[in-house]
Amino acid sequence: MKCELCGKGPQFGNNVSHSKRHTKRQWLPNLQTTTVVIDGKKKRMNICTRCLRTQNKVVG
Repeated sequence: MKCELCGKGPQFGNNVSHSKRHTKRQWLPNLQTTTVVIDGKKKRMNICTRCLRTQNKVVG
């Protein structure tokens, strides 16, 4: 599960409870399946919302 434009993937860390116990967890990127126009061709891609926002900003 990675962004096909920027390569952003899951990040790992710890849940830390009030008693300071550490348990493993991961944060997943917010991926959306969208149709993106690249070099004049439409392509369905899984991209993160940050890249989607940038694409919308560049296109118009």
